[in-house]
Amino acid sequence: MTELPHHGRYEYVPIIGRPDYSWPEGRRLAVYLGVNHEVFAFGDGMGATLAPSKTDPDVMNFPWRDYGNRVGAWRFMEMFDRLELKTTALVNSAIITRCPGLTEACRDRGDEIAAHGRTNAQAEGHMSEDEEREMIARTLQEFEAIGVRPRGWLGPWISESENTPDLLEEAGFGYVLDWAHDDQPTRLDTRRGKGILSIPYSQEINDIPSIITRHQEAETFAGMIEDAIEQLLAECDRRPLVLGIALHPYIMGQAHRALHLDRALTRLREAADPRIWWTTAGAIADYMAKGPGKPA
Repeated sequence: MTELPHHGRYEYVPIIGRPDYSWPEGRRLAVYLGVNHEVFAFGDGMGATLAPSKTDPDVMNFPWRDYGNRVGAWRFMEMFDRLELKTTALVNSAIITRCPGLTEACRDRGDEIAAHGRTNAQAEGHMSEDEEREMIARTLQEFEAIGVRPRGWLGPWISESENTPDLLEEAGFGYVLDWAHDDQPTRLDTRRGKGILSIPYSQEINDIPSIITRHQEAETFAGMIEDAIEQLLAECDRRPLVLGIALHPYIMGQAHRALHLDRALTRLREAADPRIWWTTAGAIADYMAKGPGKPA
């Protein structure tokens, strides 16, 4: 009988029975905000749609997405300043020249800058190995221009080739967010043999699948955030856990949606649950590197 194809990146290890450890100060649930700062090609390439465009060029959906960079991102930053929250800013490197000052503002407010490829108009899973290696190198060069060296990577559209984790490790990245297979950091096998850390990044607590694909609205999505945290808090005495909340400024940064996000995060912050570590993906990776627990 033919065996089912397998990716070869990790083995099956159930979440029960793994080594126990805690996050800093004995906290048990690490929560981070992954804010996607993205740019798209006008009249070409990939991009989420609010509604089908009747003609090209698409002057409905491109400007809708661009609203996130011009307005939504800044609305988020004001909200997060008030709530004293740092984010993992998942930045297309083309933002640096297309939207000057945006990446720098994230950097200067203390957000972690992680690489989100060059642009969300293109998915790297279609690239040859040489093309993908060149894209990763160019992405890093563009960040270096503003004095930033990202340690984490999220692929545009969560797209990977068969070589992506290998190429990321070889380029010096310490962690990747593409794999939504666990509630704890895990190690992905690579051809170098050292492995790259996979940090949970939710495809459920994520405004694109929730609002664009499932046609839910902001109140439902904000409720999902609170429900997920309530459930994970009920489990975290038995095991340390991670929740990444995935946000896009052109979606949850819209005025009528940001209100619900603000309310949910305000309630969570005011509850001040001592088990929650509000953090960044990079800080999680740093803590795991110190050896508090062995990734599955």
